[in-house]
Amino acid sequence: MLVTVYVAVGGALGSALRYSLNAWLTPLIGDALPWGTILINIAGSFVIGLFTALFAGAGASTPIEMRQFVLVGLCGGFTTFSSFSLQTLTLLDAGEPGRAVLNIALSMTLCLIAVALGTIVPGAVAALSRSVGA
Repeated sequence: MLVTVYVAVGGALGSALRYSLNAWLTPLIGDALPWGTILINIAGSFVIGLFTALFAGAGASTPIEMRQFVLVGLCGGFTTFSSFSLQTLTLLDAGEPGRAVLNIALSMTLCLIAVALGTIVPGAVAALSRSVGA
C-alpha cells in the first residue's frame, strides 16, 4: 500500500512538472509542432533510462518505493512515452526486434486512432441525442 502512495505522489509531481514546463516552453519555441510535448517526452525517456540504469547499478539496495516513485510515478506522470520507450528498448535488448517494431507500430497507430475517436465521440453522442429527441 505504501508503494501506491509513492507512485501517486510521484505521478502528481510529474504531471504538475509536465504542465508547467509545457506552459513555459510553448511561448518560447512556438506551437507549429507540439515541441513542448516532444521535448518533455524526450526528457522523460532520458530520465527513465537514466534511473533504470542507476537503480540497476545500485541493485537491491534501492528501496522499491524509490524505484516506483521515480519510474512509475514521476516519469509516468511526466510522460508515459518514457515507459513506452523503455519497454521498446527492453524488447530490443532481449533480442526481440520484431516485437519492438510491433510495439512501436501498434502504440503509434492505435493511440492516434484512439485520439481521433476520442475527438469524434462527443459530436456523435450529441448528434444521436438530437436525433432521438427529435
